[in-house]
Amino acid sequence: MSVITIEEIMPLLPHRYPFLLVDRVLEIEPGERIVALKNVTFNEPFFPGHFPGRPIMPGVMIIEAMAQASAIMVGKTFGDKHDKLVYFMSIDSAKFRKPVTPGDSMELHVSKVQNRGAVWKCTGQAIVAGQKVAEADFSAMIVDKKDA
Repeated sequence: MSVITIEEIMPLLPHRYPFLLVDRVLEIEPGERIVALKNVTFNEPFFPGHFPGRPIMPGVMIIEAMAQASAIMVGKTFGDKHDKLVYFMSIDSAKFRKPVTPGDSMELHVSKVQNRGAVWKCTGQAIVAGQKVAEADFSAMIVDKKDA
């Protein structure tokens, strides 16, 4: 599938600045896997406090970016109907290997492990310059927007 731009991502996610953490989708197999991109800039709202003089992207924001990539993958699985929301349920086996800093282009590689009904389990990795910087397993529940 072709690249998905921010204009196509926004209808799939409820997030907006400063919490929209996926800039572009580079590859996608709906229902199976996704490779998305987050360009990390010094303008991110968390950098002034994390940490002054040594800006490092918080690990929870890296995992949130992976979760948003998985939500796009799930959203595309249901086609162009934008009537679903993806609610984070759990995070397991999170590991942080290297700091993510302003100027990094972070690739988010997420794959479906399993889905049963409305519950999806995924595994993800964040990669900067070919090196794994973080990884985690997580699960989410898919709900209709009208029921949320």
